[in-house]
Amino acid sequence: MAEAISVTGPIAGTDKTITFETGVLAGLANGAVTSRIGDTQVLVTATASNRPRDGASFFPLTVDIEERMYAVGRIPGSFFRREGRASDDAILTCRLIDRPLRPNFPSDFRHDTHVVGTILGADHVNPYDLVALNGASAALWLSGIPFECPLAGVRIAYSTDGEWIPFATHEESEAATFEMIVAGRQLSNGDIAVMMVEAGGTEKSFSYYAQGAPKVTEDVLASGLEASKQWIDDIIEMQKSLRRLVEEASGPIQPMEYTSTKDYSDEVLDRVREIAVDRMREVMAIADKAEREAAQSETSKAVIAEVAEEFADLDSAKDQISSAVRSLSKEIVRERIVADGFRIDGRATDEVRPLSSIAGYLGRTAHGSGLFQRGETQVLNVTTLAMSRMEQIVDTLNPQDRRRFMHHYNFPPYSTGEAGFMRGPKRREIGHGALAERAIFPVVPSKEDFPYTIRLVSDVLSSNGSTSMGSVCAASLSLMDAGVPIIDHVAGVAMGLVYADGQYVTLTDILGAEDAFGDMDFKIAGTQDAITALQLDTKIEGIPAEVLTQALGQARQARLQILEVMRAAIAEPRPDVGEMAPKITSFEIPIDKIAEVIGPRGKVINSIQEETGADINVDDDGTVGTVSIGATDREVVAEAERQIRLIVNPPTPDVGATYEGRVVNITKFGAFVNVLPGTDGLLHISKLGGRRRLSSVEEVLELGAVISVIVEEIDPNGKISLSPADPTQVGGSEGDAEGSNDDASAPRRDRGRGGDNGTRRSRTRVTAAVTAGRADASAGAGDGDDVAPASGSAPSGTAREDVSFGEHFEQIAKGVYGDLGPEVEQTGRGSGRRRGRR
Repeated sequence: MAEAISVTGPIAGTDKTITFETGVLAGLANGAVTSRIGDTQVLVTATASNRPRDGASFFPLTVDIEERMYAVGRIPGSFFRREGRASDDAILTCRLIDRPLRPNFPSDFRHDTHVVGTILGADHVNPYDLVALNGASAALWLSGIPFECPLAGVRIAYSTDGEWIPFATHEESEAATFEMIVAGRQLSNGDIAVMMVEAGGTEKSFSYYAQGAPKVTEDVLASGLEASKQWIDDIIEMQKSLRRLVEEASGPIQPMEYTSTKDYSDEVLDRVREIAVDRMREVMAIADKAEREAAQSETSKAVIAEVAEEFADLDSAKDQISSAVRSLSKEIVRERIVADGFRIDGRATDEVRPLSSIAGYLGRTAHGSGLFQRGETQVLNVTTLAMSRMEQIVDTLNPQDRRRFMHHYNFPPYSTGEAGFMRGPKRREIGHGALAERAIFPVVPSKEDFPYTIRLVSDVLSSNGSTSMGSVCAASLSLMDAGVPIIDHVAGVAMGLVYADGQYVTLTDILGAEDAFGDMDFKIAGTQDAITALQLDTKIEGIPAEVLTQALGQARQARLQILEVMRAAIAEPRPDVGEMAPKITSFEIPIDKIAEVIGPRGKVINSIQEETGADINVDDDGTVGTVSIGATDREVVAEAERQIRLIVNPPTPDVGATYEGRVVNITKFGAFVNVLPGTDGLLHISKLGGRRRLSSVEEVLELGAVISVIVEEIDPNGKISLSPADPTQVGGSEGDAEGSNDDASAPRRDRGRGGDNGTRRSRTRVTAAVTAGRADASAGAGDGDDVAPASGSAPSGTAREDVSFGEHFEQIAKGVYGDLGPEVEQTGRGSGRRRGRR
């Protein structure tokens, strides 16, 4: 195994170091570097094909990020237990790397080039995206592939104290108001030219602003761009040191020999310019996109047909002529902007296209909707609200495992007047959706203030420039229409730049063609007072700081103009969520009360859901439980909340008070009756059935029965003893309840032998039947025994005495077997009845 060559350097202003290492891993790649910050490390390889791609009219660069779950010590959660399609985080990192790398290759280089970043370790402290970006530059710089110069990137977070923190950790970013990724390259004069910016506010930005943290304005952004240059310069110098060490060890790095690919020859371009320049100037002055593109197509066909005859012996003559026509169109557009200050559609450089906004475009069927149009760019955004259980579960290398706010962006082919295939979101759609989400997220209320899962969908219906910023405006309208209490409207605008003849001209609200023909794509979004998101890409070697500062100021004026139109459609969030949206409330409960709210096998929570019709979700974070209740009717939510709060904090019943309860459980010794929410009492079997001894509670009560009960006693442990308020409901009679012996036919009770209900029948009965002439007969059966009339008639002139020894037997049996269970009535031979045991 080869020996490693590495360089390590400190990151100024921190206690961190960054390391680049090569020579050990992936030796067959053109370039391979392992970059590391902390315990986050990424292997980045760079490889290029030996010959150019046939017919390529663009530089075929591909960047892939391979997330490995072993990097965080986890097995993938998918069914196959292996990594599948790239996550959104990986795709966004691919785009983050591609954008600053692409302008650093020669314009005539058309060889397939592949940059792969494999995440070997992620420490959940340092994000891997900037580690991968700097590693990609180092790998290309060592590869011999025609990469003009190394570049570097840095993440800086703006703290609540107003300081920029370099290479911010996950925790530092969450505690900041704003974070920004800046990539740049060194110029010949030693200055750093900014090539890419990706920035956005954090979840708590406006919460921190309310507490006094400084807001992120255009001036603050400019200071961040300037501050980032120090760390970019340091990392570039480290890459240069790494290359020097490699060359000292192995000799000079041999530059890759490649075949130069030109879209057209100079002769073809000169001939096209000679015969088509006047016609193309007229075409490129047409304001309407569809008319302009139709005229451009016709003119191109005519020019190709005319010039092709002159270059009939030239290979791919038509392709070269077509490329030359496109190059001439770009030249005309840029010349008109710089020389005359006018654009394709006749606007001034700082003019915004006509604007229109509609809130609630889809009516009551959607929870919220907004339609925004700027020129020919039209976006429909729809908001959907749901319970917290609909949060997205995220299985990536980042610490975040759930998302409650999502924005999805769709760009169908018909939006540009074309026919095509729709096969799910592509990298561009994921990137644009993430940019709009980042712009809106800082103004969305916290989960504690608004316990909803929120999904936004932006459908681009018509596209002619800046659909991502159109999505921001439409999303803001949609959220307010849905009743989401966002802090303020957010508007976005795309800025462009043309650099020619030493002049920089900044364009407001660029068209699609101006984006394609210009030198910068600069998108910025924010509220009236603060910036929430920023994205900048350049096609030239860099942009001076003063030009960016001017562009920021020009963008602010456009943003304020757009905000006025949006406020005219809806000035503030609606006071409540829509009629069709769920009404959700959320509150915390002690974690030890979760089991009571859910109940055994979910019986309690399910019964509340069935009774009220509410959707209830109980969750916990290990320290506290959270209950979320949702329904389309506020009264339903309130009733479900009332019942749950009574379970969590049950009221105490009063001794002697009467309650109407429901039988919730039946045992062999009695029934448990729910007298108050979360409060059950025992109605003992001995208090049921009147004089009858019951073999089971089910003889007089069934599960779910409603019964009035009296609270007799509450013992020190909180156990509640109940008695029936109306014994006639449970198998007795009024006379039984009063213990009356007024009825001559009723047997006399021995008051001194009290059972559980205050009376107890004798276990021994002596019955005398006497013949005519004897008025009465009695037999002593021991202390406390009852004497009762015979239950039947004896034959005349005879006497019969039935004697039971059950009392004596029962005492012996209890000593051997314990409790013998409830008594039952058994019918003996003859007409007499006697008590016995089952």
